[in-house]
Amino acid sequence: MASAAALIAGAMNGIAGGGSFVSFPALVLVGVPPISANATNNAAMWVGTLGSARGFREEIAAQRAILLPIAAVSAVGAVLGALLLLVTPPTLFERMIPWLLLFATIVFTLSPWLVGRKPQTPRHSSWQFAVQFCVAVYGGYFGAGMGILMLAVLAFSGLPNINAANGVKNVLSVVINGVALVPFALARIVSWPYAVPMAVMALLGGYFSARLFRRLHPSVGRAVVITIGFGMTAVFFLR
Repeated sequence: MASAAALIAGAMNGIAGGGSFVSFPALVLVGVPPISANATNNAAMWVGTLGSARGFREEIAAQRAILLPIAAVSAVGAVLGALLLLVTPPTLFERMIPWLLLFATIVFTLSPWLVGRKPQTPRHSSWQFAVQFCVAVYGGYFGAGMGILMLAVLAFSGLPNINAANGVKNVLSVVINGVALVPFALARIVSWPYAVPMAVMALLGGYFSARLFRRLHPSVGRAVVITIGFGMTAVFFLR
């Protein structure tokens, strides 16, 4: 059950994010305690995001110049979020999830009209670094729906299309999940018997969904992301 959920989660993360909404509950349902389930899910989804990033390798190579600064900010935020998880329950973030998702999906949907004229060269504004730091803290702490939040931020970076944004988003996810995994592993709260098979399935789902998604027309890709975003928002408001 958990491995099947990881395959679906990896595919979702490769496209838009939100895979943890599938994989995290699956771990809880098979008996993994919530905090351990969060860390175990992080380990599996980190491998999945490696596959997703590989699937968008052409787009990532083209945007390499803007990756390092925002990846560094993401790493610092992820460490803080992971350390917070080790000392506090994720209750607050669970309550915030539907509102965060609703806001991010609306911003992403309206971004073509909000952005105005795109810069000649893709770049991140100061406010984007600040917001991305907060997203990374959330990602290290809980992370469900993190991809949608990052796509909303990246919509203002002047990237050429949704595939480029997805490539950058997946690299940042690799950084956030990878950095957060270190304190989780040191604290010995990762359930490796579940994490390893889930990681393999998430890797497959992430890679093949990314390769498929980049073949879609950008307008179709945007529609898929928006649909996933509003769908996840509705599910969590109903919960």
